[in-house]
Amino acid sequence: MRLGLALGYWGRGPDPRHLQLALYAEELGYHSVWTAESWGSDAFTPLTWIAARTTRIRLGTAVAQMAARTPTATAMHALTLDHLSGGRLMLGLGLSGPQVVEGWYGRPFPASPLTATREYVDVVRQVLRRQGPVRLDGRFHTHPYAGEDGTGLGRPLKPITHPLRSDLPVLLGAEGPKNIAQTARIADGWLPLYWSPYRADLHEAALAAAPDGFLVAPLAQARLCADVAEGLRPVKAMLGFYIGGMGHTARNFHADLMARMGFEDEARRIQRLFREGRRAEAVDAVPDVFADEISLVGPRERIAERLALWRAGPVTDLLVTAPDPDTLRVLAELNH
Repeated sequence: MRLGLALGYWGRGPDPRHLQLALYAEELGYHSVWTAESWGSDAFTPLTWIAARTTRIRLGTAVAQMAARTPTATAMHALTLDHLSGGRLMLGLGLSGPQVVEGWYGRPFPASPLTATREYVDVVRQVLRRQGPVRLDGRFHTHPYAGEDGTGLGRPLKPITHPLRSDLPVLLGAEGPKNIAQTARIADGWLPLYWSPYRADLHEAALAAAPDGFLVAPLAQARLCADVAEGLRPVKAMLGFYIGGMGHTARNFHADLMARMGFEDEARRIQRLFREGRRAEAVDAVPDVFADEISLVGPRERIAERLALWRAGPVTDLLVTAPDPDTLRVLAELNH
């Protein structure tokens, strides 16, 4: 199991620790560093900044939001950064949810998310392979454009720039069983948001068709600390926000995932508290056992014990969000 550093996205401004953590992760032998985006900083610009200061560590987006760019624009970002970094990019994509797609990007959330994802990946693959002009008569993505409001003058094009790698890895963030199963068929890897080594069998059926070399790269918060309960507070804060606030009551993919993992009553309670404006109570309502299962928190001995469980399952790459160099160093030592 390889280690990656997940930096996430910015808050109010750039995090001055991110570059130094990335440099230290490369020094420690981490395989990859990953950035993200929500409705603030983008994923590709910070990754390019890191690429310019590093030489070996792989560079990943976890995730770049599909609604933010057309698939050809995303492919342009990918092939450009892959060239500039000497072939180090790993392209992680995610559909996001209706609240972000419609509220932030001002676009309709696709009526068939699986079809939209499949078409998006198809176009990205066509650009990266450069075997001919991009053509797709899709439901959500059509090349050339053939809508009634078009001019009819569009023609199929292939990229001017020759991609460095036609097989640049494409990974997908997916949460529902059907979406995960499709990911195993069309992508090179999966980016689980919540992964519990105690419940790996939950995904066995969805991953049954995954080919050899398929990447399973979950994100997990990690913190070296003496007080486990205190170390879990940031994990619970993240879960309270995502499960309570990142989605509508009737359609929240994060809450639905928590429910499938055996915590349905708790997930609905978190949603209710968050909806009522009782955010601190929503965070407190996140079960410690759930937060603990999907993270690596505590003293070195405890982290070592938990890390062994992660290594024993199908995880190929553990992408850790760690707030300090000591945590990164201990994980690197324990993972050897």
